[in-house]
Amino acid sequence: MILLSDPRVAAVPSADDGEEFVDLRELPELRLDGRAADPAGAYARLRAGVVDRLLAAQRALPGGLRLLVVEGYRPYQAQLAIFTGYRDELRRRHPDWSPQRLHRETTKFVSPVEVAPHSTGGAVDLTLCTDDGVELDLGTAIDATPEDSADACFTDAPAIGGTARRHRQIMVDALGGAGMVNYPTEWWHWSYGDRYWALITGAPRTRYGPVDLAAARSIPVPAER
Repeated sequence: MILLSDPRVAAVPSADDGEEFVDLRELPELRLDGRAADPAGAYARLRAGVVDRLLAAQRALPGGLRLLVVEGYRPYQAQLAIFTGYRDELRRRHPDWSPQRLHRETTKFVSPVEVAPHSTGGAVDLTLCTDDGVELDLGTAIDATPEDSADACFTDAPAIGGTARRHRQIMVDALGGAGMVNYPTEWWHWSYGDRYWALITGAPRTRYGPVDLAAARSIPVPAER
């Protein structure tokens, strides 16, 4: 299992193709959940190439199912706050851990800011729902930590029910088939164009680098995509 703390991730050359952002609030084809909403609407923004792949993945789902997007772009400061908060929680729970282990265990759940996929606009947290918006059983809640879920949040976790396992496989088939990469400790986290995607797929560099949302360009959503 390759974690985001692996030096090979940070070693991937970072470049940015300048691809625009799409605001999912203006794209009814994809369901958007508001649990991670922020005043600036960052959670609803993703790179256009990621949106294209999500739409392709949704078309590959069995009838009656849809993707439910929870969070896309995440600003640097928000990423840093989540990382330090979880690291400090683990330090309190495990005062005997070495700094190296503490860092590794933290990155099973939160990316270090220097390689954070969400801060590129290339990563998305999502789940499955019915056409009516009812969420499916995926075994744990989105953002369940390895500590609190006994690693059931890992995509290939054996200790989940058969229904949840089938639903996770549906996501793997659809999103993986659309060219996206899963972070294996979080069944809900998928990315394209970032450093982790580049390392896993063998791409020579990233397509997306970290960006300041305020300076990023958005494009109008066409009538059909």
